[in-house]
Amino acid sequence: MANSSNGTMKLVGIVLAVLGIGLAVWGYQLSTSVGSQITHAITGSQTDKVMMMYIGGAVSFVVGAFLFIKK
Repeated sequence: MANSSNGTMKLVGIVLAVLGIGLAVWGYQLSTSVGSQITHAITGSQTDKVMMMYIGGAVSFVVGAFLFIKK
């Protein structure tokens, strides 16, 4: 029974890690859009949507990596 649960947690970890990478890439693509570049030029900081993608991607990746590596 514990082996099945361990395999499921590893699968969830892989999915979360891939989701985290996807969110980070999506955030990067949003940061290179014209609207985001104009906002960055005027305010000097990234838009909230881009920062949420970066933070969400990082958190998802770290949690996924932890679940995958955990015994």
